[in-house]
Amino acid sequence: MTEVEVWWGRIGQVRDEFAADLDAVERQRLAAYVRDDDKARFLLGCTIVRRLLAARLSLPAASIELTRTCADCGKPHGKVRVDGAELSVTHSGELVGVAVSDHPVGLDVEKVDLGIDVDGLARLSLADEEIATLAKSDDRARAFTTYWTRKEAVVKATGDGLRTDLRTITGPPAGFQLVDLETDTEYVAALAVMAAEPLVVLAKDAAQVLI
Repeated sequence: MTEVEVWWGRIGQVRDEFAADLDAVERQRLAAYVRDDDKARFLLGCTIVRRLLAARLSLPAASIELTRTCADCGKPHGKVRVDGAELSVTHSGELVGVAVSDHPVGLDVEKVDLGIDVDGLARLSLADEEIATLAKSDDRARAFTTYWTRKEAVVKATGDGLRTDLRTITGPPAGFQLVDLETDTEYVAALAVMAAEPLVVLAKDAAQVLI
């Protein structure tokens, strides 16, 4: 059995004091954001990660050594990594999610935007058979966003990221499992995990680690 914890927080839970646990790279990234909501999403994601790992590794949150080196350019904006756990961070709108497991994992959440250019985005990211199915949907924005989150979850789990043509992803790769997650009604979310054993997803409220 493979367990994955998925912790959900909201940007309204952010407090300025959280920044005290950030490392130098994280502080630089936080300062670079212009919009308050972007700052809040980044700070909340960092804080949830650090506090989960502090409990898991029995270390102070500020002492956790994280790396975010991008495999393509070497800059510190890639998937967050740490010795002793597998992580994935996602955010959209008010929600911030963190998945933690012993297996490679990818988590994605997206707020459904009824104004998106569904046809234009579908041509860039969906396979022909997915486009055909999408055309029959009564809620095309939600259907497209569901496809998108599944694909994003997969490339986060595999670590391939932007190097992958999303049109080639029509399901989980060999050795991976892909599941849709329940969240707020205006959002859709998906989780991909590299594991053969039955998957157990434990949804958690980040308020438990933010007190």
